[in-house]
Amino acid sequence: MTNIFPLKKSVLSYLIASGGLGKLADDCKSFKDPQHNEAVYRICISVNPSDVIEVDPELGNCILHDPLRATALFQSVCFTAMKKLAVEKIHTECQVNVILKLTHLPPFPEYTLDLASFPRTRHNMRPVVMEGLVIATTRVTKYTRGARFLCSNPHCPFSSGFHTIRVHVPGATESTTLDKQLVELIHVDALNVLRTCQQRSLRYQSVTLFLRDELCNAMSIGQLYRVIGVPAHVHWSSNVTWSVEANGVQPWEPEYPHKISGKFKELFKATRDSPWKFSATVTHCFGLDVAPPGLFNTLKLSLLLSLVQTGADGRKNSVFNLDLLVTTDDKLILDRLMAYGLSLARRGVRHSATGEMFASLSRDEHGAGTANIHAGSALLAAGGVCLLGDLSAFAKDKLDAIQSALDSRTVSVFIPGKKYGEDVDQQLCFPVSCSFWALTDSTHASRRSGRACDTALGAAEMGAIPPQLADSFGLVVQCTDHAGKQAAVAQTVHTLQQVVQPGLHLYPTLADFSSQDYKDLLSYAQSLQVDLSAGAQLMIHGYYMASRTVRSLRHSIKMSMASIKLLISLAEAHCKLSLRQQVLEEDAVIAVLLCENSLTLKHGASVLVLPPDVVFPSNPGDAEGLLKRDQTLKQLHQEILRFICTYAPRADSHFAEEE
Repeated sequence: MTNIFPLKKSVLSYLIASGGLGKLADDCKSFKDPQHNEAVYRICISVNPSDVIEVDPELGNCILHDPLRATALFQSVCFTAMKKLAVEKIHTECQVNVILKLTHLPPFPEYTLDLASFPRTRHNMRPVVMEGLVIATTRVTKYTRGARFLCSNPHCPFSSGFHTIRVHVPGATESTTLDKQLVELIHVDALNVLRTCQQRSLRYQSVTLFLRDELCNAMSIGQLYRVIGVPAHVHWSSNVTWSVEANGVQPWEPEYPHKISGKFKELFKATRDSPWKFSATVTHCFGLDVAPPGLFNTLKLSLLLSLVQTGADGRKNSVFNLDLLVTTDDKLILDRLMAYGLSLARRGVRHSATGEMFASLSRDEHGAGTANIHAGSALLAAGGVCLLGDLSAFAKDKLDAIQSALDSRTVSVFIPGKKYGEDVDQQLCFPVSCSFWALTDSTHASRRSGRACDTALGAAEMGAIPPQLADSFGLVVQCTDHAGKQAAVAQTVHTLQQVVQPGLHLYPTLADFSSQDYKDLLSYAQSLQVDLSAGAQLMIHGYYMASRTVRSLRHSIKMSMASIKLLISLAEAHCKLSLRQQVLEEDAVIAVLLCENSLTLKHGASVLVLPPDVVFPSNPGDAEGLLKRDQTLKQLHQEILRFICTYAPRADSHFAEEE
């Protein structure tokens, strides 16, 4: 007790220095309003522990290790200040509910809670910081912030007034009056278990966070956060659960190295004479553990472009997701190749056809009785990639749900009110910010109907999926063996060599880039900020107008504005993959070729007739092949310009008007 007065003096000094006392004075102006009739006054004070330690080390230690005592000290000082500021309705310290909002904690292990390894034992009730992924959240419900207790004897002095008031403390279980929300947080490495369909022995356990008042709705499903909170044991009925009372919430993203390996640096220097050679070589050497070089290069490039444009932060709405549908007659190898690409994503989830795609509901087990919304594969993959696999394994209602999510980029969750303790039903919407990868068996429908795909018109057989769903995917890639059985033989030889000589680099003439090399390259490419050059903008705009004119007449198809977004996203992705910061006309050429090839597979060929492997007309495995590819792409560049001049002659004037 002898140390109370010096500590209160230090509290006052800190409030004056930090501006907290001035904020309290402003709050008191609203408290004096005659319409303000609350018995408890809630005061939020932002506290920087480092600054407090500079004022008084003992007070700083109290805040970090005995937060309840520190709150009582601030409560006493605020009560005295409010009396001095003539708040007439305040009579006792019990009426002041002080909330200390910590800006941060010292960067020491003692103040960090690792969600992957922390023991579920009794911790001291002191603040800790934790980082993790939100996998579930409840609706906002009510709780008791404070209650006044009066004696039933009218002659007792405690039968009136504000002598005994109880306010909420961490671990309490009241469930009426003010807002609260429960959130399940788990270590981000738990997503690594969801990258593969193989069972693993690893297990991760989530922790329950209690969000109150202004923190409600501060956390979204599928996002990463850094949370300052106080651990507590919550008693409910005969059960005791370990939970955390959140004190502060901030969006968080792990730090990724923005550097490329020496091998890729050497390759970049050796291919600087061409805007296409570097990305071609990177694509050619991609996934050599799965498929031999020269096979599926268009798909490999599409996977790389999708990964480059896939941001780890699902809140970045400026990134246009590159959704990819592959039609093939060899699902096994293509599935392995896409799974390899998924392993390179910062965040990736492989969805099971029997699992939950978007969200599921359960009843909250912490006393609120409300609906607990659990994230499905797509929401867990926010800002990353959700690998759907073979769409023929999905039921029709699941395919319809996928199409709806692709078209609207949102998913709705219906919550029946009666089932979860509410008077009315509720429907919540969640953004879908991942890129979807899927494949379909092109021979499935052909066997069923006895009709082969019409190669003369260019449209590909989409298997068992409806054409509307295929059209919802931004990019469609066909992977079939146009050269008879050559691809199957090459794949067989490749697989046998891997079995006979495991771990050996099978292609000594090609650079041996590791998975980590590709991860570093993609991370660096994602960090690049790029600008569209005037030439690239004109080509994209002109191609869109020309293609819209041709296809509306030829196939009665109306191209939406999403096509322009797709073109821009593809061009930007190729620019980033080529380690440049300005999108050139050559990047727009790749975007146009991929987009036109995709439209042809969906709806048939237009006037701009392109061969199936137009992006890789030759094998880029050596200098001669790269040079031949460059020459072919230059010719295609001129064909695209002629196509624009013929069917959109005023594209440049329209572009100038928009500028």
